[in-house]
Amino acid sequence: MKKELNIAVSPAQAYDLSKLKIVVSENLKVESLRIQSLVVKRRSIDARNSNIRVNLGIDVFIDEPMQQTEKSFFSYPDVSKKPPVVIVGAGPAGLFTALHLIELGFKPMIFERGKNVSERKRDIAAIHGEHIVDPDSNYGFGEGGAGTFSDGKLYTRSKKRGDVRKILEVLNFHGAQDEILIDAHPHIGTNVLPRVIVAIRNSILNAGGEFHFNSRITDLVIRNNEAKGVVLRDGSIVEGIAVVLATGHSSRDIYRMIHERGILLESKPFAVGIRVEHPQELIDRIQYHGTKRGDYLPAAAYSFVEQVNDRGVYSFCMCPGGVIVPAATAPGELVVNGMSPSDRGGLFANSGMVIEIRPDDLLVKNNLQDVFAGLRFQEDIEKQCYKMAGNTQFAPAQRLADFVIGRKSLNLPVSSYKPGIIESPLHEWLPRLVGPGLQEGLKLIGRKTKGYITNEAVVLGVESRTSSPLRIPRDMETLEHVQIKRLFPCGEGSGYAGGIMSSAVDGERVAEMIANLYK
Repeated sequence: MKKELNIAVSPAQAYDLSKLKIVVSENLKVESLRIQSLVVKRRSIDARNSNIRVNLGIDVFIDEPMQQTEKSFFSYPDVSKKPPVVIVGAGPAGLFTALHLIELGFKPMIFERGKNVSERKRDIAAIHGEHIVDPDSNYGFGEGGAGTFSDGKLYTRSKKRGDVRKILEVLNFHGAQDEILIDAHPHIGTNVLPRVIVAIRNSILNAGGEFHFNSRITDLVIRNNEAKGVVLRDGSIVEGIAVVLATGHSSRDIYRMIHERGILLESKPFAVGIRVEHPQELIDRIQYHGTKRGDYLPAAAYSFVEQVNDRGVYSFCMCPGGVIVPAATAPGELVVNGMSPSDRGGLFANSGMVIEIRPDDLLVKNNLQDVFAGLRFQEDIEKQCYKMAGNTQFAPAQRLADFVIGRKSLNLPVSSYKPGIIESPLHEWLPRLVGPGLQEGLKLIGRKTKGYITNEAVVLGVESRTSSPLRIPRDMETLEHVQIKRLFPCGEGSGYAGGIMSSAVDGERVAEMIANLYK
């Protein structure tokens, strides 16, 4: 007999099967010897008060062995002779577009400006050690996109837009941990993601799809107002039945190329700020109400949202037990981001802390809106940050409490940021649209979360790639560009997704629209 049980237990009981069996036995009033197996299907932590509980959804097998449930299996048929679709970008949007196109009977041809995972690692090491940024191979560009070297957070609010469960199962099928199918806020980890990405590449290649690295596109092939293909850097032309633009939010050359071709772009809100780093032990004490984390609780996370003058100030991409990394995608700029390994076992917790920037904030002469005003705002703050770092990848930094009250830091704590940090008065040089609002927002957070505003923490500049300041407008029914037929803007670069999961979901939707169009 199988029973489904929803129960709240202590962390020790949740993560120790023998203890959990005793609790389940008492709850169901069944002798523990009769319980053959327990299978945890759902798990979430409730740390709203000092009595921390773990909510579990469990399948309990009584007087019978566990029914073997096979892991989801995905079959990718041979599509080498099928109609080709050109996909620009090998991030989550591009990869999941490709996988689903194969399922639907189409041949994906992926063109990625960067390198494969293993070669990309060498270029990332050069940023850390030599402060050299390859504009085609870095934390943002290359196989897997910005998601490859990240925390691999798999949470999304876009659950009405597509099959989120399927995305998780595909990632699990390609080597991600079983826990991502259980946890309420799953993550993969930067140490696991690269091999998952390689496995996805192999599935695409084995099915007859194509992968082309070091293949930056410079133009689109458009005839009769329809996208027919792309022009590569070497001048060669590749055509297909449709073109998917899955280029990510940092492909500024793509936006400019589109604009020069007379293809419509739109300004959209985005956010800019800093990255805050605390000792993980301090965040654990705050979030777990002074309780020591112990052997069972994971590294604590947080999420903050405040309003300052009717403008959002919020935490972004919080990485428990993680590190801060240099995320610039071109020489002469400095950007920081965060990532975590799968065990989130590092000594520090970091998070972006950003403030909303609206298109109306950047009105130019005669109150006219320049579509590239937001992109230039991003570029300017990144170049300023690079200048404040002495034209290096050292990150300008300031103790958190000093930043909040506008006081220079005389020295800095240890940071996980490998290139290194240098003292800088961020409160003085951050733009007026950014610095003062962040200071006020952090003050509000500090009043509600005692211990968060401390000089044990450090802020680094700048966190500027939360999302794209531009949108490539598309028909919300067909997902085609509103102006150019058979051109499918997709993922974060299109302005319609944010993060691994929503980008992957968007990729699957685009694949379905292409299939419908072709049929």
